[in-house]
Amino acid sequence: MALSVRLPRVIMLAVTTATPDEEKSRPSRRGILPPSYERTLGHAERIELASDRPIRDHNKISYRLAHWPIWIWVFFIAPGPLTLELFDRGFDSRMALWLGAVLIGTGIAGLRGRLPGVEPRPYIIRFTEDRPNPLYRRVCYTLAWSEVIAYALLNITGLVMALTTGAWHHMRQLYDVAYFPIVISIWVLGALGLLPRVKRSTQNEGHERRYFYGSVWAVCIAQPVLWFLWRALPRSTTADAIKLAVFVGILAYVGNMARRGLLPRTRPIVPGELAVSD
Repeated sequence: MALSVRLPRVIMLAVTTATPDEEKSRPSRRGILPPSYERTLGHAERIELASDRPIRDHNKISYRLAHWPIWIWVFFIAPGPLTLELFDRGFDSRMALWLGAVLIGTGIAGLRGRLPGVEPRPYIIRFTEDRPNPLYRRVCYTLAWSEVIAYALLNITGLVMALTTGAWHHMRQLYDVAYFPIVISIWVLGALGLLPRVKRSTQNEGHERRYFYGSVWAVCIAQPVLWFLWRALPRSTTADAIKLAVFVGILAYVGNMARRGLLPRTRPIVPGELAVSD
């Protein structure tokens, strides 16, 4: 005869005495990205704490390889007029030669640990530490800044010209005339240490990265959308107006999200532990 035993039901309650403000201060769910906290700092609505980031003594091979294609693309699109032809006419022998040179150059730099994110060990360990900003970081980020700014400005200018003249054929002339003056002026600012992430010290890296990644997010989202619309929509004044509105709208919307610290890598990184006063 089987013996039946009835176990008492146990109900467990989790009781918290935290106030609503303290609940808001708790980090968001931990995942790939570091935890963030609802704290207003300047325009940002969320922050990250430097103490939440584990200190690594080396970068994994997978981490280094994941960053290498980023810099391949940055250097590959550096000659703006050639890049314009890539999206207009397709890949050709000139681009193949340039891509080969970029692969060799960035590959050598990566093996030597002279590309951001491809170093054998992280250069910036503490985001408020006053350390000299290496030349390779300043060169790479200056180049990236120049492309982000130049492509956004020239595409807006080209769309406005298409609206006013009704023709897109001026785009190549625009790139030939204006691209390198724009990027060279940005290179000069970088050489003078007047760009975020390109200054002589890395002391303000926890804040300067916000401006860089916010700009990259905005342009890297707006550019493919504009390219798709350019292919999908007919050549007409109405279509050009739609392209301009969508492109500028994405730049403004994503830029504002970054300003508020709502996108990855756009939150200020501040020192210390989170403290809630009683």
